[in-house]
Amino acid sequence: MKTDTEIRRDVESELQWDPSVDDKKIGVIVNDGVVTLTGEVCHFGGKWAAEDIAKRVSGVRAIANEIQVKIPLSGARGDTEIAEAAANALRWHVVTGAAQIKPVVVDGWVTLSGKVQWGFQRNAAENTMRNLMGVKGVINDIVVASTVKVADVKQKIEEAFKRHALLDAKDIEVRVDSSTVTLKGHVHTWQEHADAAYAAWAAPGVAKVENRLVIQ
Repeated sequence: MKTDTEIRRDVESELQWDPSVDDKKIGVIVNDGVVTLTGEVCHFGGKWAAEDIAKRVSGVRAIANEIQVKIPLSGARGDTEIAEAAANALRWHVVTGAAQIKPVVVDGWVTLSGKVQWGFQRNAAENTMRNLMGVKGVINDIVVASTVKVADVKQKIEEAFKRHALLDAKDIEVRVDSSTVTLKGHVHTWQEHADAAYAAWAAPGVAKVENRLVIQ
């Protein structure tokens, strides 16, 4: 089992290795396997890229992402420019192109509203905003509208778990309350943690996934 010092060293090395993020102003603190990312990045996408990188490191049990987004003058964009870029990005995305999603931008923060039929469309819309120039943050108020029965959702998710070759689902409990899916239990890696959430989001009618799975 890795010590906190070893985990911190590995996370720092992984951040240095990955060219998608500038690690020079990112700090790493580890306490009992819980990684806290601090410092700053120059664009919103970099904050989430750093988190994804940390998840790849073995021994990481949880992550607190406290990285601040400080956009340089060269990357600054007005709200009108960001709104136009957001609308175009949603329209040209194969997942969100036909959905009725409206982006509203205030001081660089993008608020998404509207309705979609699938939870993965809601996630795709938010992820699309993260890498737009000038975006400081995203608020996702998109509603998933579906008439699928709760029992059907639970069954479909459990069947999906069984189909995933890389997901050991025997220790995962699925609970469905209205359109919210809660995953409990434990998995072995962050990849399994992410795969479980992805499978849950793919079910029709799912508006929210609370992933409470523990990494062991």
